[in-house]
Amino acid sequence: MIERKEYLDELKRWKDKDLIKVVTGIRRCGKSTLFDLFINYLKENNIKEDQIIKINLEDIDYDFENYKELYNYIVKKIDKNKKYYIFLDEIQNIKDFQKAVDSLYIKKNVDVYITGSNAFLLSGELATLLSGRYIEIKMLPLSFKEYITAFEDNNYHKLFQDYMKVGGMPGNINILKTNPNDVDKYLDGIFSTVVYKDIMLKNNINDKMLLESILKFIFDSVGSPISIKKISDTLTSKGTSTSNHTVENYIRAFLESFLIYKAERFDIKGKKLLSRDYKFYAVDQGLRSYLLGKKANSDMGHILENIVYLELLRRGYKVYVGKSDELEIDFIAENREGLKYYQVALTVRDESVLSRELKSLQKSGDHYPKYLLTLDFDLETDYDGITKINVIDWLLKDE
Repeated sequence: MIERKEYLDELKRWKDKDLIKVVTGIRRCGKSTLFDLFINYLKENNIKEDQIIKINLEDIDYDFENYKELYNYIVKKIDKNKKYYIFLDEIQNIKDFQKAVDSLYIKKNVDVYITGSNAFLLSGELATLLSGRYIEIKMLPLSFKEYITAFEDNNYHKLFQDYMKVGGMPGNINILKTNPNDVDKYLDGIFSTVVYKDIMLKNNINDKMLLESILKFIFDSVGSPISIKKISDTLTSKGTSTSNHTVENYIRAFLESFLIYKAERFDIKGKKLLSRDYKFYAVDQGLRSYLLGKKANSDMGHILENIVYLELLRRGYKVYVGKSDELEIDFIAENREGLKYYQVALTVRDESVLSRELKSLQKSGDHYPKYLLTLDFDLETDYDGITKINVIDWLLKDE
Protein backbone atom coordinates (compact mmCIF):
# COMPACT_ATOMS: atom_id res chain seq x y z
CA MET A 1 0.00 0.00 0.00
CA ILE A 2 1.20 3.48 -0.85
CA GLU A 3 1.28 5.51 2.34
CA ARG A 4 -0.99 8.51 1.95
CA LYS A 5 0.92 10.47 4.56
CA GLU A 6 -0.97 13.78 4.47
CA TYR A 7 -4.37 12.11 4.72
CA LEU A 8 -3.16 9.61 7.32
CA ASP A 9 -1.70 12.42 9.44
CA GLU A 10 -5.03 14.20 9.27
CA LEU A 11 -6.91 11.15 10.55
CA LYS A 12 -4.35 10.79 13.36
CA ARG A 13 -4.86 14.44 14.26
CA TRP A 14 -8.63 14.02 14.57
CA LYS A 15 -8.52 10.64 16.33
CA ASP A 16 -10.76 10.54 19.43
CA LYS A 17 -11.95 14.09 18.82
CA ASP A 18 -15.70 14.49 19.30
CA LEU A 19 -16.38 14.73 15.59
CA ILE A 20 -17.39 12.34 12.81
CA LYS A 21 -14.55 11.94 10.36
CA VAL A 22 -15.90 12.03 6.78
CA VAL A 23 -13.55 11.10 3.92
CA THR A 24 -14.92 12.07 0.51
CA GLY A 25 -13.56 11.58 -3.00
CA ILE A 26 -14.08 9.83 -6.32
CA ARG A 27 -14.35 6.04 -6.31
CA ARG A 28 -11.04 4.14 -6.19
CA CYS A 29 -8.98 7.16 -5.15
CA GLY A 30 -7.82 5.30 -2.04
CA LYS A 31 -10.40 5.96 0.69
CA SER A 32 -10.69 2.29 1.75
CA THR A 33 -6.91 1.89 1.72
CA LEU A 34 -6.62 4.99 3.89
CA PHE A 35 -8.87 3.30 6.44
CA ASP A 36 -6.66 0.18 6.29
CA LEU A 37 -3.56 2.30 6.88
CA PHE A 38 -5.21 4.03 9.82
CA ILE A 39 -6.42 0.73 11.27
CA ASN A 40 -2.82 -0.54 11.11
CA TYR A 41 -1.78 2.57 13.02
CA LEU A 42 -4.45 1.90 15.67
CA LYS A 43 -3.28 -1.68 16.11
CA GLU A 44 0.32 -0.52 16.44
CA ASN A 45 -0.91 1.74 19.25
CA ASN A 46 -2.52 -1.01 21.31
CA ILE A 47 -6.06 -0.90 19.93
CA LYS A 48 -7.35 -4.49 19.89
CA GLU A 49 -8.92 -6.17 16.86
CA ASP A 50 -12.32 -6.44 18.55
CA GLN A 51 -12.35 -2.67 19.15
CA ILE A 52 -12.29 -2.02 15.40
CA ILE A 53 -15.39 -2.49 13.27
CA LYS A 54 -14.98 -1.92 9.54
CA ILE A 55 -17.88 -2.36 7.12
CA ASN A 56 -17.67 -1.86 3.36
CA LEU A 57 -21.21 -1.19 2.22
CA GLU A 58 -20.35 -2.21 -1.34
CA ASP A 59 -19.58 -5.73 -0.07
CA ILE A 60 -22.47 -8.19 -0.47
CA ASP A 61 -21.54 -9.65 2.93
CA TYR A 62 -23.06 -6.50 4.43
CA ASP A 63 -26.38 -6.44 2.63
CA PHE A 64 -28.38 -4.33 5.06
CA GLU A 65 -31.97 -3.51 4.20
CA ASN A 66 -31.91 -0.15 5.96
CA TYR A 67 -30.05 2.07 8.42
CA LYS A 68 -31.66 0.31 11.41
CA GLU A 69 -30.19 -3.05 10.39
CA LEU A 70 -26.77 -1.43 10.03
CA TYR A 71 -27.06 0.25 13.42
CA ASN A 72 -28.28 -2.90 15.20
CA TYR A 73 -25.48 -4.98 13.64
CA ILE A 74 -22.86 -2.59 15.03
CA VAL A 75 -24.47 -2.09 18.46
CA LYS A 76 -24.47 -5.85 19.08
CA LYS A 77 -20.66 -5.79 18.78
CA ILE A 78 -20.19 -2.95 21.26
CA ASP A 79 -19.36 -3.32 24.95
CA LYS A 80 -20.01 -0.13 26.90
CA ASN A 81 -16.79 -0.65 28.85
CA LYS A 82 -14.52 -0.45 25.78
CA LYS A 83 -13.62 2.19 23.20
CA TYR A 84 -14.59 1.39 19.60
CA TYR A 85 -13.49 2.68 16.22
CA ILE A 86 -16.20 2.35 13.57
CA PHE A 87 -15.34 2.55 9.86
CA LEU A 88 -18.22 2.71 7.37
CA ASP A 89 -17.09 2.61 3.74
CA GLU A 90 -19.34 4.01 0.95
CA ILE A 91 -22.03 4.93 3.45
CA GLN A 92 -24.22 6.56 0.79
CA ASN A 93 -25.40 3.05 -0.19
CA ILE A 94 -27.65 2.94 2.89
CA LYS A 95 -30.83 5.00 2.70
CA ASP A 96 -31.13 7.48 5.60
CA PHE A 97 -27.64 6.46 6.73
CA GLN A 98 -27.29 9.73 8.62
CA LYS A 99 -29.68 8.43 11.30
CA ALA A 100 -27.44 5.45 12.03
CA VAL A 101 -24.31 7.63 11.97
CA ASP A 102 -25.84 10.16 14.36
CA SER A 103 -26.95 7.43 16.78
CA LEU A 104 -23.45 5.95 16.81
CA TYR A 105 -21.84 9.37 17.17
CA ILE A 106 -23.69 10.20 20.39
CA LYS A 107 -22.26 7.12 22.12
CA LYS A 108 -19.36 8.24 24.31
CA ASN A 109 -17.23 5.15 23.61
CA VAL A 110 -17.44 5.30 19.81
CA ASP A 111 -15.23 7.12 17.29
CA VAL A 112 -16.92 7.19 13.87
CA TYR A 113 -15.23 7.34 10.44
CA ILE A 114 -17.17 7.22 7.15
CA THR A 115 -16.41 7.51 3.44
CA GLY A 116 -18.54 8.51 0.49
CA SER A 117 -18.13 8.89 -3.25
CA ASN A 118 -20.64 11.66 -3.71
CA ALA A 119 -20.56 15.27 -2.52
CA PHE A 120 -24.31 14.97 -1.89
CA LEU A 121 -23.25 13.02 1.21
CA LEU A 122 -22.60 16.29 3.00
CA SER A 123 -25.66 18.14 1.83
CA GLY A 124 -29.31 17.91 2.71
CA GLU A 125 -30.26 15.97 5.82
CA LEU A 126 -26.76 14.94 6.86
CA ALA A 127 -25.51 18.52 6.91
CA THR A 128 -28.59 19.55 8.89
CA LEU A 129 -28.52 16.64 11.34
CA LEU A 130 -24.78 16.67 11.92
CA SER A 131 -24.12 20.39 11.56
CA GLY A 132 -20.89 21.29 13.33
CA ARG A 133 -20.28 17.68 14.33
CA TYR A 134 -18.14 16.40 11.48
CA ILE A 135 -14.86 17.15 9.78
CA GLU A 136 -14.49 16.50 6.04
CA ILE A 137 -11.25 15.17 4.58
CA LYS A 138 -11.32 15.67 0.82
CA MET A 139 -9.32 12.93 -0.87
CA LEU A 140 -7.85 13.03 -4.37
CA PRO A 141 -5.97 10.45 -6.47
CA LEU A 142 -2.22 10.10 -5.92
CA SER A 143 -0.11 13.23 -6.00
CA PHE A 144 3.10 12.99 -8.01
CA LYS A 145 5.06 12.78 -4.75
CA GLU A 146 2.95 9.78 -3.70
CA TYR A 147 3.07 8.27 -7.19
CA ILE A 148 6.87 8.09 -7.38
CA THR A 149 7.11 6.20 -4.07
CA ALA A 150 5.71 3.16 -5.88
CA PHE A 151 8.69 2.98 -8.27
CA GLU A 152 12.41 2.35 -7.81
CA ASP A 153 13.19 4.52 -10.83
CA ASN A 154 14.74 7.89 -9.89
CA ASN A 155 14.19 9.37 -13.33
CA TYR A 156 11.54 11.82 -12.20
CA HIS A 157 11.21 13.37 -15.65
CA LYS A 158 10.23 10.02 -17.19
CA LEU A 159 7.91 9.21 -14.30
CA PHE A 160 6.24 12.60 -14.69
CA GLN A 161 5.67 12.01 -18.39
CA ASP A 162 3.89 8.76 -17.45
CA TYR A 163 1.96 10.50 -14.67
CA MET A 164 0.70 13.13 -17.12
CA LYS A 165 -0.80 10.35 -19.25
CA VAL A 166 -2.04 7.66 -16.84
CA GLY A 167 -2.91 9.80 -13.84
CA GLY A 168 -2.86 8.97 -10.18
CA MET A 169 -5.52 6.33 -9.54
CA PRO A 170 -3.77 4.01 -7.05
CA GLY A 171 -4.94 0.85 -8.83
CA ASN A 172 -2.93 1.88 -11.89
CA ILE A 173 0.37 1.21 -10.15
CA ASN A 174 0.43 -2.60 -10.27
CA ILE A 175 -0.96 -2.54 -13.81
CA LEU A 176 1.83 -0.23 -14.95
CA LYS A 177 4.37 -2.60 -13.44
CA THR A 178 2.90 -5.76 -14.99
CA ASN A 179 0.89 -4.94 -18.10
CA PRO A 180 0.67 -1.21 -19.01
CA ASN A 181 -1.69 -2.00 -21.87
CA ASP A 182 -4.41 -2.82 -19.34
CA VAL A 183 -4.52 0.69 -17.84
CA ASP A 184 -7.46 1.72 -20.03
CA LYS A 185 -9.41 -1.39 -19.00
CA TYR A 186 -8.94 -0.47 -15.36
CA LEU A 187 -9.92 3.16 -15.96
CA ASP A 188 -12.95 1.99 -17.96
CA GLY A 189 -14.10 0.07 -14.88
CA ILE A 190 -13.80 3.16 -12.69
CA PHE A 191 -15.47 5.41 -15.22
CA SER A 192 -18.36 3.00 -15.81
CA THR A 193 -18.98 2.58 -12.07
CA VAL A 194 -18.94 6.33 -11.40
CA VAL A 195 -21.17 7.07 -14.37
CA TYR A 196 -23.70 4.34 -13.57
CA LYS A 197 -23.81 4.31 -9.76
CA ASP A 198 -22.97 7.88 -8.81
CA ILE A 199 -24.47 9.78 -11.73
CA MET A 200 -27.08 7.93 -13.80
CA LEU A 201 -28.67 5.83 -11.06
CA LYS A 202 -28.65 8.56 -8.46
CA ASN A 203 -29.95 11.30 -10.75
CA ASN A 204 -32.37 9.21 -12.85
CA ILE A 205 -30.37 9.92 -16.02
CA ASN A 206 -30.98 7.60 -18.96
CA ASP A 207 -29.08 9.22 -21.83
CA LYS A 208 -25.54 7.88 -21.43
CA MET A 209 -24.53 9.21 -24.87
CA LEU A 210 -25.48 12.78 -23.96
CA LEU A 211 -23.76 12.43 -20.61
CA GLU A 212 -20.50 11.36 -22.27
CA SER A 213 -20.78 14.12 -24.87
CA ILE A 214 -21.05 16.80 -22.19
CA LEU A 215 -18.24 15.29 -20.14
CA LYS A 216 -15.98 14.98 -23.20
CA PHE A 217 -16.60 18.65 -23.98
CA ILE A 218 -15.61 19.63 -20.43
CA PHE A 219 -12.54 17.35 -20.39
CA ASP A 220 -11.46 18.71 -23.77
CA SER A 221 -11.87 22.28 -22.46
CA VAL A 222 -9.83 21.86 -19.27
CA GLY A 223 -8.17 25.17 -18.45
CA SER A 224 -10.42 27.21 -20.77
CA PRO A 225 -13.33 29.38 -19.60
CA ILE A 226 -16.62 27.79 -20.65
CA SER A 227 -20.27 28.50 -19.97
CA ILE A 228 -23.31 26.25 -19.82
CA LYS A 229 -24.70 28.04 -22.88
CA LYS A 230 -21.51 27.43 -24.85
CA ILE A 231 -21.68 23.70 -24.12
CA SER A 232 -25.36 23.52 -25.04
CA ASP A 233 -24.95 25.54 -28.24
CA THR A 234 -21.88 23.59 -29.38
CA LEU A 235 -23.48 20.17 -28.84
CA THR A 236 -26.70 21.28 -30.53
CA SER A 237 -24.77 22.61 -33.55
CA LYS A 238 -23.14 19.18 -33.87
CA GLY A 239 -26.47 17.38 -33.90
CA THR A 240 -26.81 16.52 -30.19
CA SER A 241 -29.80 18.59 -29.14
CA THR A 242 -29.85 19.63 -25.49
CA SER A 243 -30.85 22.54 -23.27
CA ASN A 244 -29.02 24.81 -20.83
CA HIS A 245 -31.05 23.27 -18.00
CA THR A 246 -30.00 19.72 -18.92
CA VAL A 247 -26.33 20.69 -19.23
CA GLU A 248 -26.49 22.42 -15.85
CA ASN A 249 -27.96 19.31 -14.21
CA TYR A 250 -25.30 17.05 -15.73
CA ILE A 251 -22.49 19.36 -14.59
CA ARG A 252 -23.92 19.37 -11.07
CA ALA A 253 -23.90 15.54 -11.15
CA PHE A 254 -20.28 15.49 -12.40
CA LEU A 255 -19.25 17.83 -9.58
CA GLU A 256 -21.09 15.80 -6.95
CA SER A 257 -19.40 12.57 -8.09
CA PHE A 258 -15.98 14.31 -8.00
CA LEU A 259 -15.32 13.67 -11.71
CA ILE A 260 -14.67 17.37 -12.21
CA TYR A 261 -13.89 20.43 -10.10
CA LYS A 262 -14.94 24.00 -10.77
CA ALA A 263 -12.64 27.02 -10.45
CA GLU A 264 -14.47 30.32 -10.18
CA ARG A 265 -12.95 33.43 -11.70
CA PHE A 266 -11.77 36.21 -9.39
CA ASP A 267 -11.40 39.86 -10.38
CA ILE A 268 -8.13 40.85 -8.66
CA LYS A 269 -8.65 44.61 -8.86
CA GLY A 270 -12.35 44.53 -8.00
CA LYS A 271 -11.74 41.90 -5.30
CA LYS A 272 -14.87 39.95 -6.26
CA LEU A 273 -15.89 36.65 -7.81
CA LEU A 274 -17.15 36.77 -11.39
CA SER A 275 -20.44 35.02 -12.02
CA ARG A 276 -19.84 33.34 -15.39
CA ASP A 277 -17.42 31.42 -17.61
CA TYR A 278 -15.92 29.11 -15.02
CA LYS A 279 -13.02 26.80 -15.65
CA PHE A 280 -13.35 23.09 -15.00
CA TYR A 281 -10.63 20.56 -14.20
CA ALA A 282 -10.63 16.76 -14.34
CA VAL A 283 -10.13 14.81 -11.11
CA ASP A 284 -7.53 12.64 -12.84
CA GLN A 285 -5.62 13.04 -16.08
CA GLY A 286 -5.77 9.27 -16.64
CA LEU A 287 -9.58 9.29 -16.69
CA ARG A 288 -9.46 12.28 -19.01
CA SER A 289 -7.07 10.46 -21.37
CA TYR A 290 -9.26 7.34 -21.27
CA LEU A 291 -12.38 9.28 -22.31
CA LEU A 292 -10.78 11.54 -24.93
CA GLY A 293 -8.37 8.99 -26.45
CA LYS A 294 -5.47 10.31 -28.54
CA LYS A 295 -7.03 13.77 -28.50
CA ALA A 296 -6.17 14.00 -24.78
CA ASN A 297 -2.46 14.54 -25.46
CA SER A 298 -2.94 17.39 -27.92
CA ASP A 299 -2.58 20.10 -25.28
CA MET A 300 0.03 19.18 -22.68
CA GLY A 301 -0.02 22.73 -21.33
CA HIS A 302 -3.55 22.34 -20.05
CA ILE A 303 -2.75 18.88 -18.64
CA LEU A 304 0.08 20.50 -16.67
CA GLU A 305 -2.31 23.20 -15.51
CA ASN A 306 -4.77 20.49 -14.38
CA ILE A 307 -2.04 18.79 -12.32
CA VAL A 308 -1.09 22.07 -10.63
CA TYR A 309 -4.74 22.83 -9.86
CA LEU A 310 -5.23 19.46 -8.13
CA GLU A 311 -1.99 19.87 -6.18
CA LEU A 312 -3.13 23.24 -4.85
CA LEU A 313 -6.37 21.60 -3.68
CA ARG A 314 -4.32 18.87 -1.96
CA ARG A 315 -2.36 21.54 -0.14
CA GLY A 316 -5.55 22.91 1.32
CA TYR A 317 -6.08 26.02 -0.79
CA LYS A 318 -9.25 27.49 -2.18
CA VAL A 319 -8.34 27.92 -5.84
CA TYR A 320 -9.60 30.59 -8.21
CA VAL A 321 -8.75 31.75 -11.72
CA GLY A 322 -7.42 35.30 -11.57
CA LYS A 323 -8.50 38.13 -13.86
CA SER A 324 -6.76 41.49 -13.99
CA ASP A 325 -8.21 43.75 -16.70
CA GLU A 326 -7.72 41.72 -19.91
CA LEU A 327 -4.99 39.54 -18.45
CA GLU A 328 -5.45 36.23 -16.67
CA ILE A 329 -3.53 34.54 -13.89
CA ASP A 330 -3.93 30.78 -14.00
CA PHE A 331 -4.49 30.34 -10.27
CA ILE A 332 -5.03 32.37 -7.13
CA ALA A 333 -4.53 30.09 -4.14
CA GLU A 334 -6.05 31.27 -0.89
CA ASN A 335 -5.68 30.07 2.67
CA ARG A 336 -5.66 31.69 6.12
CA GLU A 337 -2.18 33.06 5.52
CA GLY A 338 -3.29 35.01 2.44
CA LEU A 339 -2.93 34.59 -1.32
CA LYS A 340 -0.40 33.09 -3.72
CA TYR A 341 -0.41 33.56 -7.49
CA TYR A 342 0.58 30.84 -9.97
CA GLN A 343 1.18 30.97 -13.70
CA VAL A 344 1.71 27.62 -15.48
CA ALA A 345 3.47 27.06 -18.83
CA LEU A 346 5.15 24.10 -20.51
CA THR A 347 8.17 26.22 -21.40
CA VAL A 348 9.22 29.86 -21.38
CA ARG A 349 12.43 29.43 -23.37
CA ASP A 350 11.00 31.86 -25.92
CA GLU A 351 11.49 35.41 -24.59
CA SER A 352 8.10 36.53 -25.87
CA VAL A 353 6.37 33.67 -24.01
CA LEU A 354 8.31 34.46 -20.83
CA SER A 355 7.36 38.13 -21.13
CA ARG A 356 3.68 37.26 -21.62
CA GLU A 357 3.55 34.87 -18.63
CA LEU A 358 5.34 37.34 -16.35
CA LYS A 359 3.14 40.23 -17.43
CA SER A 360 -0.01 38.70 -15.94
CA LEU A 361 1.71 38.31 -12.58
CA GLN A 362 3.31 41.73 -12.71
CA LYS A 363 -0.03 43.44 -13.33
CA SER A 364 -1.66 42.05 -10.18
CA GLY A 365 -0.77 45.26 -8.35
CA ASP A 366 -0.01 43.69 -4.98
CA HIS A 367 2.83 41.99 -3.11
CA TYR A 368 1.55 38.47 -2.59
CA PRO A 369 3.98 35.62 -3.50
CA LYS A 370 4.03 34.90 -7.22
CA TYR A 371 5.25 31.78 -9.03
CA LEU A 372 5.85 30.77 -12.62
CA LEU A 373 5.80 26.97 -12.93
CA THR A 374 7.27 25.36 -16.07
CA LEU A 375 8.81 22.11 -17.27
CA ASP A 376 12.06 23.90 -18.15
CA PHE A 377 15.01 22.30 -16.37
CA ASP A 378 16.61 25.50 -15.10
CA LEU A 379 17.73 26.61 -11.70
CA GLU A 380 15.11 28.42 -9.65
CA THR A 381 15.10 32.03 -10.88
CA ASP A 382 13.69 35.29 -9.57
CA TYR A 383 12.19 37.97 -11.86
CA ASP A 384 11.62 41.03 -9.66
CA GLY A 385 9.82 39.02 -6.99
CA ILE A 386 8.35 36.37 -9.29
CA THR A 387 9.85 32.93 -8.65
CA LYS A 388 10.29 30.68 -11.68
CA ILE A 389 10.54 27.04 -10.64
CA ASN A 390 10.44 23.67 -12.37
CA VAL A 391 7.01 22.15 -11.78
CA ILE A 392 8.41 18.72 -10.85
CA ASP A 393 10.60 20.34 -8.18
CA TRP A 394 7.57 22.25 -6.93
CA LEU A 395 5.43 19.09 -6.77
CA LEU A 396 8.09 17.30 -4.74
CA LYS A 397 8.65 20.14 -2.27
CA ASP A 398 7.01 20.32 1.13
CA GLU A 399 5.16 23.56 1.72
